[in-house]
Amino acid sequence: MRSTLVFLTSAFLCASGQQIYDIFTTTWDRSSLFTYTNLSPNPINFQSGVAAGDAVIDISPDTLYQTMDGFGATLTDSSAKLMYNLKNGAWQNYWDMLGYLFDITDGKSSAGLSALRIPIGASDFSDSVYSWDDTSGDTSLSQFNINSVPSYVWTVLADIVSVQPSIKLYILPWSPPGWMKESGSMKGGSLQTQYFSTYANYLLKAVQAFQNKGYSIYALSLQNEPLNSDSTYPTGYLASADEATIGQTLRGLLNSNGFSSVKLIGYEHNWINTGEGYYPMDVMGKAGSSFAGVSFHCYEGAVGAQATFHNAFPNAEVHFTECSGTLGTDWWGDIKWDMDNLVIGAPQNWARTVMNWALALDTSGNPKLPGNTGTDSCGGPGCRGMVTISDTTWSVNQEFYTLAQGSRAILPKDAGGPWGQRIGSSVSGNLSWALRVNAFVTKRTNSSDWLRYSIVVLNWNDSSGGSWNPQPVSATINFKGVTAAYTFPVGVTTLWWYGAP
Repeated sequence: MRSTLVFLTSAFLCASGQQIYDIFTTTWDRSSLFTYTNLSPNPINFQSGVAAGDAVIDISPDTLYQTMDGFGATLTDSSAKLMYNLKNGAWQNYWDMLGYLFDITDGKSSAGLSALRIPIGASDFSDSVYSWDDTSGDTSLSQFNINSVPSYVWTVLADIVSVQPSIKLYILPWSPPGWMKESGSMKGGSLQTQYFSTYANYLLKAVQAFQNKGYSIYALSLQNEPLNSDSTYPTGYLASADEATIGQTLRGLLNSNGFSSVKLIGYEHNWINTGEGYYPMDVMGKAGSSFAGVSFHCYEGAVGAQATFHNAFPNAEVHFTECSGTLGTDWWGDIKWDMDNLVIGAPQNWARTVMNWALALDTSGNPKLPGNTGTDSCGGPGCRGMVTISDTTWSVNQEFYTLAQGSRAILPKDAGGPWGQRIGSSVSGNLSWALRVNAFVTKRTNSSDWLRYSIVVLNWNDSSGGSWNPQPVSATINFKGVTAAYTFPVGVTTLWWYGAP
């Protein structure tokens, strides 16, 4: 049973000084799993004369980077089906799960996930292959029908939004309708040039259809993984020059139809092809005024590719939108990798969003697209959802814990208030290598209220001399001329304090 936490108010803190009261921890041995600790009545004080720890974390509050848009995952048809079945079989369990995942209320021991990616049409995790207009040659799109989507998707989406009304919806297709492609199928192939304009209108109609159902779209991409043309599930090859051309048309359509606030995001593929002239660079070079930025996936390359892109286009946004866990892998090893590359690494390389792949799957990584040959997506042991649902029960996996620790650092302090913004941080000392750190400031709706400063820390000091030997790290945190001491356990720690504006 989750409880409402007593996070201290800034008025109290203003009277008592800069102190750390609130800590969330996930440890390597699972003795703490996104566990909240309130240090009252003995908070950690920031003060003068504190001796330097084995690791010294310096916070630079005046060095401001990108504002975060949130952490989240993808609501596939399969995820929605499992969640819907849970609702029908165990109503209270379902709502407990949604609250634990999505509630952003200050004072709750919930992750507060705030970004949700939704396919336009079928993906590799659907019951069948379908688009939102499967009538061949329908260039007027008169047969466009958003209710091609299984009804349980809309039920679950409505429930998620009821818990988290400010969630950012990021929509994109895994493939154009098959009749628009040279293959004649949604499985593999590429969009024919004669349908470029039709496809732009198809995507516009998707945004309009969501609006008609009461949902505002935050961001739209033209094609999931445009360099992937796998013939076993919905995919589509789309060259960078063609994405730029269609994006320019689509941007004009969005603007002229009242959707100028919808962000158009390019690329949506791996941490490769980011050198000069490669896909993300080419899209932004040809159509930078039409695209807000680009997004990345984790399946090839390294997270530093995001910084390569940012350095070439510093005014463009960077998003990270997909990475999947694999069934049967090492729990603590996954925590370390995800924190290093995604929750800490992606924002340090300019990402505004950090999203996992499937929000929910079953214990076998299903249900995947069926058929005579099925899909080779998520081969081997299978993909792991952020949540595992088995009949009337649910449990969260390592991907949840990493994203929850990151999400808690950037949520608004005030209802409807600003989201966290990344600020400067560095680590020194003889154990500097043992800590990975990211820092954020969350501004307030009232300019006189104290700002909230948060840090997310990975302590991966788990071996010495090649032998397993997890050790806590005694650290000090320097902030505006004063210092606090804290010993970080091996695992992930999120903590915060307040400081005068």
